[in-house]
Amino acid sequence: MLTYDPDQTVGDFVRQRPARARVFESLKIDYCCGGKISLDRACEKRGINVDEVLEAISQTDAQADASMLVDVDTMKLTELADHIEATHHAYLREELPRLDFMTEKVSRVHGDKDERLFKMREAFVSLKAELEPHMMKEEKVLFPVVRQLEASNERNQNHCGSVANPIRQMEHEHDQASNALAILNGSTDGYTPPEWACNTYRAMLDSLSRLEADMHQHIHKENNVLFPKAIQFEQTT
Repeated sequence: MLTYDPDQTVGDFVRQRPARARVFESLKIDYCCGGKISLDRACEKRGINVDEVLEAISQTDAQADASMLVDVDTMKLTELADHIEATHHAYLREELPRLDFMTEKVSRVHGDKDERLFKMREAFVSLKAELEPHMMKEEKVLFPVVRQLEASNERNQNHCGSVANPIRQMEHEHDQASNALAILNGSTDGYTPPEWACNTYRAMLDSLSRLEADMHQHIHKENNVLFPKAIQFEQTT
């Protein structure tokens, strides 16, 4: 079991596990330029109970260690669509604005040291611009068709429209998202921070790595499970 020392600096907390940056961001504790002071002192300055912050850090560590994998193959169509929205779409809606801020800041501040950061920023902007309307189309068009398909069968009724058409478009957009992720990975040496990277830089790379992992699971659940199931369901009912 991990133990937490409130006398340790805020910067060291984030250096050890960059995902902890989310805790400090939510509490407006500066872990970058102000990262050299102890957590206890940082909490005192903000008027925050240090034990509550340590508990939040512990929960963040536990969540980061927990497996993201679930047995989606056993889910029905509606259950799986609901799972994707609640898990992956919700994650993206929270994380994309945060990463938009971080990639802009890091590329602006450190781009003179590594010009690839500008390429990283451009790829992220492209990915964000792709994902936001993509999620909306899934939630407003494709997933309702999938749910109606399953519901129509249960009620022995016909559903409206073929599910294959929006699926083709979603798969094409998944390919574009995968291309952007490949650029993000390649322009950051696989999300490996240089020795001179500040804590914001390190937290950004950790978040981009988690974004890629989540997107791989997200696309897998749709391309390899939900979409084939929906097409097969439509063809056999």
